[in-house]
Amino acid sequence: MIPLVLIPGMMCDARLYGPQIAALSRRRAVLLAPLADADTVGGLADAILAAAPVQFALAGLSMGGIVAMEMLRRAPTRIARLALLDTNPRAELAEVQARRLPQIARALAGDLAGVMRDEMKPNYLAQSERKQAILDLCMDMALGLGPEVFARQSRALTTRPDQCDVLAAFRGPALVLMGAEDRLCPRERHDLMHRLMPQSRLAVIEGAGHLPTLERPEETTAELMRWLED
Repeated sequence: MIPLVLIPGMMCDARLYGPQIAALSRRRAVLLAPLADADTVGGLADAILAAAPVQFALAGLSMGGIVAMEMLRRAPTRIARLALLDTNPRAELAEVQARRLPQIARALAGDLAGVMRDEMKPNYLAQSERKQAILDLCMDMALGLGPEVFARQSRALTTRPDQCDVLAAFRGPALVLMGAEDRLCPRERHDLMHRLMPQSRLAVIEGAGHLPTLERPEETTAELMRWLED
């Protein structure tokens, strides 16, 4: 059975996919690819490809999806299936780029927790009784990775390319999944990816924001299983 490579979002580790790893690893090898050691999307993609199996299914959430698309650009024959969760195929907008340098400076000056609390985490989640616990987990993941990783990831996102042409050339089984209340990567971005890959399934998870893997784990896992087994 083909192995699955999972790429987490910005400042997240394997715990972002905890429920999915527990369920999916019963039937196949599941590998988690960290985003820690390069400051370009290309460098991150190359590092994952160097360690990945010859052929694999690939899923990425948010920044993980951005890196997954760059991997597809560089090694299209190795990626048998593609799942893009709460992500964006476009290059970064100038107004978003402008916000990154102050965030990097603040994080490197010792206030990574403040950056995550004030500028990033408020946009992550839908309202639910589990929201605070998930926010606490996000903070723990971010602080565990640290300010240098934050700086490298931020720089990588700033210089990322548009990937629409890459998606339009992909013919394998594909899933485009989003939380219905995602404010960071809105519906129109996912509709675009679905149009570029007409063979894809578009799944919108109700009651979830930017992190459906944690907010609605059962529904998200079911969609990933369907994508892997179709």
